[in-house]
Amino acid sequence: MLRIGDVQLDSPLLLAPIARYCDLPFRLVVRRINGPPEGGLGLACTELLSSHAVVRENERSLELAKSCEDDRPLCMQLYGADADILAESARWAEARGAAVIDINMGCPVDKVTKRNGGSKLLCDPSGTVALARRVVESVKVPVTAKIRMGWDDGSLITRTLPPALADAGIASVTVHGRTTEQKFRPSVRLEGIADVVEALARRHPNVPVIGNGDVRTPEDARKMIAVTGCHGVMIGRGALSTPWIFRETAALLRGGRTLPPIPRPQRVAMVMEHFDLLCRYKGERRAVHGMRQRITWYSPHLQPWPGLRRHVRKIETASEFYDFLAGAMASVSTDPHAAIAA
Repeated sequence: MLRIGDVQLDSPLLLAPIARYCDLPFRLVVRRINGPPEGGLGLACTELLSSHAVVRENERSLELAKSCEDDRPLCMQLYGADADILAESARWAEARGAAVIDINMGCPVDKVTKRNGGSKLLCDPSGTVALARRVVESVKVPVTAKIRMGWDDGSLITRTLPPALADAGIASVTVHGRTTEQKFRPSVRLEGIADVVEALARRHPNVPVIGNGDVRTPEDARKMIAVTGCHGVMIGRGALSTPWIFRETAALLRGGRTLPPIPRPQRVAMVMEHFDLLCRYKGERRAVHGMRQRITWYSPHLQPWPGLRRHVRKIETASEFYDFLAGAMASVSTDPHAAIAA
């Protein structure tokens, strides 16, 4: 288990806030497929929310922040460089059910960093600590920070900024093991995560460190914990193609067990449920468009399914998609090998 401030999580595994993907429909899919008896998901996070847009209650931001009772516990991730606006948006998130509020200090995307948000905050450690303190003091729920190792190799902050953030009241630090300059290549540097663990252990042993980056399999998560000593793991892109990765990882971490593959009919049913949720929360047109994108991630785990991507690209309506999936369900239910197909 993992404790963040006064929030006790059932698992040390977290779903990352991936822009354009970790919306409410996807979070609900992940929660349900990783539910009892195996479980595995400790906390899910909204997509990155602009603090200014949240305060203005911009329509797009309201959609990104949308949640429901089944979407608990929830972390809302905010970004910005104005301490007063960030604090106001944190109060907004708390009032709308956020159990944890995360300040993004790690996004390397230009449109975020050019506004002095995301990983640009790493370039001003003292100002960033003051900003974090302002947000912590504005809400009652735990406030966390997601960082990178620094802007580049000449300005690493792994041993200095995390303890200072904890001094300011930050309840947990998630560290992506790359610099801003590296973006998402080459491989994640586990030694950077280990540096954060060591630095916090000296001054704030009760502040957990969550590792992030390149976790695509349960074995990747176990290795990250073993090598770095981190207390939890945040999984991003690995969950886009295999949403059930949390239950498999939890089983490996808890008892060294390797779970049998989820039967193919259940995987197809998961895709249908995801489409149902997209229709419910986004409408038919956007649901069809969204599933065309998502099927690229799901496809490797739905095979054998000849022409899957080609057929989905031609679908224009919800009824066409339901008919397509119903046919697939019928075929796998009569396939004697479907239950063990990888």
